[in-house]
Amino acid sequence: MTEFTSLIRLRISAHEAHYAGGLVDGAKMLNLFGDVATELLIQSDGDEGLFVAYDSVEFLAPVHAGDYIEATGRIVSLGKSSRKMIFEARKVIASVQVAGQPSAADLLAVPVLVCRASGTCVVPAACQRKARG
Repeated sequence: MTEFTSLIRLRISAHEAHYAGGLVDGAKMLNLFGDVATELLIQSDGDEGLFVAYDSVEFLAPVHAGDYIEATGRIVSLGKSSRKMIFEARKVIASVQVAGQPSAADLLAVPVLVCRASGTCVVPAACQRKARG
């Protein structure tokens, strides 16, 4: 099987913070995983497909406004129309509270795993535009 992988890196904006202390809700990570899944399906099938279900989701560390997150995913199995995927989101830059420096941030020597999940997407046979060998 061809290895299909995707990586998205982005800064979490203040607009996305919904809770006290600039905390971001976990749904943001699932939104990123949805974008990763879409890219994976385009790579594998030439179609955006549909996300059917998550099998598991684990929120492992908080995400705050100003953090940079890398969301990754890969297809781990291919069925006739189903694609089983796994995802991870890691904090690679953390915003920090420093008196007099509202824009302070630290590059993390060791990225922090903030969320992991697995799920299934489908691409109907009629929409599959790429042959796999």
